[in-house]
Amino acid sequence: MSRVAFVTGGAQGIGQGISTVLGQHGHHVAVADLNLEAAQATAALINEAGGTAIAVQVDVTDTSSVATAVKTVTDELGVIDIVVNNAGWDDFMPFLDTTEEFWDKILDINFKGGLRVTQAIVPGMVERGYGRVINIGSDAGRVGSSLEAVYSGAKGGVIAFSKTLAREVATKGITVNTVCPGPTDTPALRKFAGNAGQDADKVITGMTRAVPMRRLGSPEDIAVAVAFFASDAASYITGQTLSVSGGLTMS
Repeated sequence: MSRVAFVTGGAQGIGQGISTVLGQHGHHVAVADLNLEAAQATAALINEAGGTAIAVQVDVTDTSSVATAVKTVTDELGVIDIVVNNAGWDDFMPFLDTTEEFWDKILDINFKGGLRVTQAIVPGMVERGYGRVINIGSDAGRVGSSLEAVYSGAKGGVIAFSKTLAREVATKGITVNTVCPGPTDTPALRKFAGNAGQDADKVITGMTRAVPMRRLGSPEDIAVAVAFFASDAASYITGQTLSVSGGLTMS
């Protein structure tokens, strides 16, 4: 069954993979991203492949921007039944080198951004008695990650928030789950690796060797897990945290 999916940070990297795979599964996709041009390009790819997608600009750090984007999508595609809180940002550095301004940026995008989007969309799901909320966490939020202390804390918050929200809306026909990517080969990862003060290729090689499957994840690897949680097949699964990491973390 086709449903409307709202994917934040949906234009590039993992978000593009999620948007594309949800489109392949027949959902109507709102590619919501701060970079409107990139969102338009991803929406065009989905439409050219026979799917249905629109691009919408959103700044998840701005409540009014979120509200405007949600209204635009509702007007153009219909009510939103699937929300994927994927928008995120990070930079690699030791915690003792970080500043409070850096903390605020990390938390505003990676944690509060999802809160804003959830608060804008989930009330409608409650009214209709159906919804799928999939939050993109990180294995950094499960087990920690060197040079990502604040980001790890934010993603740990996403995991805890998801479990609590899942309890609160479980009787309303809404499921809430978290997908935690391990190291995933995206342009953003390579940029962050380069900013770590080391040779980027060596950083990536080290990450790859640490994964039992001896490869980094792809955006599509993450996307298929999201598509499962978005499906009716997952109607009895809520409050769960799924690592997609090639075995790097096991629970």
